[in-house]
Amino acid sequence: MVATSVHRRKKRLDRGIKARTDTIFLIASWKDMLYLLLPRMLPVAILLVLPVLVKGYWGKVLVYACIYGLLALSWDFMAAGGLFSLGQALFFGLGAYLAGILNYYLHLPPVVTVPAATLGGGLLSAALLGSVVRLKGVYFAMITLMLPLLFKKVIETTGAFGGTHGLPSLTPFPSELLTAYLAVGGFLGSLFIFRRVINSDYGLVLRAIKDDDRAVMSGAINIYGRKIQAIFISGAVGSFAGALMTHYYQFLGMSVFALDYSILPVAAVALGGQGTFAGAAMGSLILVPLSESLRALGGLRIAIYCGILIVSIIGFPEGLFHYLARKYHQFERVVEVK
Repeated sequence: MVATSVHRRKKRLDRGIKARTDTIFLIASWKDMLYLLLPRMLPVAILLVLPVLVKGYWGKVLVYACIYGLLALSWDFMAAGGLFSLGQALFFGLGAYLAGILNYYLHLPPVVTVPAATLGGGLLSAALLGSVVRLKGVYFAMITLMLPLLFKKVIETTGAFGGTHGLPSLTPFPSELLTAYLAVGGFLGSLFIFRRVINSDYGLVLRAIKDDDRAVMSGAINIYGRKIQAIFISGAVGSFAGALMTHYYQFLGMSVFALDYSILPVAAVALGGQGTFAGAAMGSLILVPLSESLRALGGLRIAIYCGILIVSIIGFPEGLFHYLARKYHQFERVVEVK
């Protein structure tokens, strides 16, 4: 009689109802429909209800989280086309200054200034960065990092648009609830549109440019024109966030070009996971409330915040969204191996 040793290992099994691909499903019952819709509809429903339930300080945190989320989404869209930016503050600041100038000097209401700043910020962003889209990697990133600092120093030196004092007493939105829903609606709308676009033929070309731009160019596609279009779209979304924040603060100053508006969106994408846009959204909704909840600790807050961010990135290099999505669709059990 021969003794056999028994070893145990983890076996991963599919929990879901996917058939062959991630976009083809077999719907057999209401449970299958709930399985598919729950992770998509539940976060949207919670965000739509939060402005009514959350007031005061945490209501402002919700608005900030959505604004930073818009910047993170715009960064992720540029990265999908191979454009890695360190200057989302450029988009944010252009939108903020356009909205503030139109309101302060021309006395236009927010219903005019916000759309005008969104479109104008996108056009200015494309004009400023269109000439450097041939640069790759760190070279393009350095240009995007320098431009917000350049604008900040020019305004400080020349005293234009209020200089270091800024432009005060801007027209606010009619109510806090309207502001919250503008932020949440813009955030969810951008998330939905970006996910639809990146899975379309247009998005396929953008992703191909990121993977191998020479192969795309050999197919008679103007890759630089596509990159400029991606900058315009990302710039418009970032400018909308800046215009929204300007009227929410009722003040415009050089702080809109601060480095925080460039670094935090990148950190949010790194935490949530790049490439799905849902990861960028998740990262911003985690980082901003976390940062605000630690504000009472003073200087220690930054150390704790950075430590949590480092541990999460090392522990989940693929991003939290990819990790949770994999765990949702699959589970593990211990099986015996003889």
